[in-house]
Amino acid sequence: MDEPVGLVRSGETLGPLELVVTRERVHAYASASGDYNPIHLDPEFAATTPFGGPIAHGMLLLSYFSRLLSDRFGRAWVETGQLEARFRAPALVGASISVHGIVRSVTTGQDGEQLECVLRCEAAGQLLVTATARLILGRSEGACAKS
Repeated sequence: MDEPVGLVRSGETLGPLELVVTRERVHAYASASGDYNPIHLDPEFAATTPFGGPIAHGMLLLSYFSRLLSDRFGRAWVETGQLEARFRAPALVGASISVHGIVRSVTTGQDGEQLECVLRCEAAGQLLVTATARLILGRSEGACAKS
């Protein structure tokens, strides 16, 4: 994760990260988080809800945003990143999702280049989660272009 970030410009696209929300991923997240709500894990119970089946944990979806950002920005995301998200629809277990975004702005600040990115998580054309991410690329990560 210490690799150089390289040049970052306003308008740069991020992703897509495409994957399937598998039962195994949801169960692994439940084990890691301690969230065993039956809406995520019990197909019979989940079938009785308005969703019609098990749904992914919201924080599991947010972890995919973090993966996208850490893949691109490395330690800078881990050390300085902030994420504001809005959940719009659930991701059903079995859904194919796409996580992608764009660098909205790059500005020079006292500590380095300040980035703002807008992110989306979608499944079958339906918007599931939107987010705004902010992070700082310190001078050690390389020169960045102004927006």
